[in-house]
Amino acid sequence: MDRLADVSNLRSSQSQTQISHLALDIGGSLIKLVYFCRYDDSCRDDGDELRSQNDSLCSKSDNSQPVLEGRLHFAKFETSKINDCLDFLHSMKLCLDGSHDGTAPPSNKIFIKATGGGAYKFADLFKEKLGVSLDKEDEMECLVTGANFLLKAVHQEAFTYLDGQKEFVQIDPNDLYPYLLVNIGSGVSMIKVDGDGKFERVSGTSLGGGTFWGLGRLLTKCKNFDELLELSHRGNNRIVDMLVGDIYGGTDYAKIGLSSTTIASSFGKAISDSKELEDYEPEDVSRSLLRMISNNIGQISYLNALRFGLKRIFFAGFFIRGHAYTMDTISVAVNFWSKGEAKAMFLRHEGFLGALGAFMSYEKQCLDGLTVHKMQQKFPISASSAGDNIYCSLNSNSDENGSIECTVYGT
Repeated sequence: MDRLADVSNLRSSQSQTQISHLALDIGGSLIKLVYFCRYDDSCRDDGDELRSQNDSLCSKSDNSQPVLEGRLHFAKFETSKINDCLDFLHSMKLCLDGSHDGTAPPSNKIFIKATGGGAYKFADLFKEKLGVSLDKEDEMECLVTGANFLLKAVHQEAFTYLDGQKEFVQIDPNDLYPYLLVNIGSGVSMIKVDGDGKFERVSGTSLGGGTFWGLGRLLTKCKNFDELLELSHRGNNRIVDMLVGDIYGGTDYAKIGLSSTTIASSFGKAISDSKELEDYEPEDVSRSLLRMISNNIGQISYLNALRFGLKRIFFAGFFIRGHAYTMDTISVAVNFWSKGEAKAMFLRHEGFLGALGAFMSYEKQCLDGLTVHKMQQKFPISASSAGDNIYCSLNSNSDENGSIECTVYGT
């Protein structure tokens, strides 16, 4: 799910399904949800390649494990409107199969996997409103686990975007590491990933999605992030930014490789213009703000990749949201500072890494495995520090922030 308005459609489309194994990533700005929606007979689509090959939608695997077929779904809410999220979970009447602590009576120990700072901040609220406990997982570990899962399991998950051209990148699961994961949430974390469970947060910046949203709200009076992004799409940052050409009389500074259109100073024209904030179009202000933050993130990311000799840089987080101008700006920054030797790569399920990682952690307690389907191709990956294998492959119908068809193997 990409927009909050789509939640009602989600409820309707899943009225004939069983929902279980929910995981949350509760950040400073957004709450991200990943949950498994189980098929029942009324949901069968005889044209579906996978489901038409199976006699039942809930069966036993070869080693007598329960097998549940369905889809992983994704949704988000603003953290400041957490009651909307709680209402959504309550209205879905979630059947939390497998989410009981076997050491105590199930009625007393229903839990949901959760990560992010909000898992601590709002734990009492979830207990009060829903009667569930939040089983907390480490935020960085979940981000890395979610990224590894997507990059190894989902075909055409990663792509480049430059000059309006989107190209999918073929990832070899056996030649993935090391890489730099740049997660752009409210702030930015830059994580050097060396393998499953092997990672280090090497850098970051406080200038991230929360900065864009917060400053944008103050400067443009936009009510939400999506509105701010839409404004930036229609804006012209050259009205606000000071360019090299503005300093050099419209010419390049060729000696050091700066074109006349290179930004010399973000918001720099506001210094010399005899204008007040209300004299600028909010579209131009938001465009300049987006360009400033994206450029900064792209530059810092490449310098960290250079520092550790990393060839792959993956950008994720809900700041990006598949927004063409954001991706293009980050890509241009990486391309410029690397002199064309490095490329920025993005993920289709960019905003849900932490929630996916938390979902995968059910494996430690109540799930034996997860299979994401396309044809009958499978790739073994290690999904958690528990050391068990999860077998995954692509569902070709997966789209940006869209659901993924899969099978859950219970213990």
